[in-house]
Amino acid sequence: MISPPSTGPGGPGGPGGPGQGGGYGYPQPGSTQAPPGPAFPQQPATWTATIGPDRDYFMAMMHRSGPEATGLNLPAYSPEQQRTLGGNQVTIGRRRHSTGDTPDIDLSVPPEDPGVSHQHAVLVQQPDGSWAVVDQNSTNGTTVNGGEEPIQPFVPVPLQDGDRVHVGAWTTITIRRG
Repeated sequence: MISPPSTGPGGPGGPGGPGQGGGYGYPQPGSTQAPPGPAFPQQPATWTATIGPDRDYFMAMMHRSGPEATGLNLPAYSPEQQRTLGGNQVTIGRRRHSTGDTPDIDLSVPPEDPGVSHQHAVLVQQPDGSWAVVDQNSTNGTTVNGGEEPIQPFVPVPLQDGDRVHVGAWTTITIRRG
């Protein structure tokens, strides 16, 4: 009868594992096993986006905008939305009624943010699991963390935990890790 390989505290090949001879998890001369990995496989971090109106961003936009913005008002009530970021990308924009195209984060739901383009921006997952934002050459631009200058279209801007992506007239999307 063959017994399964023993697993020590460091997983297969850890102290007491086959070929280790009590070597504290390090391969011994002549061993063909790879060094042990973590006791548990690393799970990719979960990232979330919280989407909602932002009074400070709205006031800054009104200050910078021309006369066409005078008719805009911050919505009196607009509950924050939260979504888990998944897949390779998350589109941000407004639903196009003529074609039925709907972005992943649809800002055409009441109260619709009139400053958001149909294909405004995309959150793109990076190889390390973090996210970046890419403006899709939107009409009113995309800013990050209250910046006055919009980011360059089609250029990924890496995001960190807690960064705020501003689109449209009042919408802020806060990116959180964990």
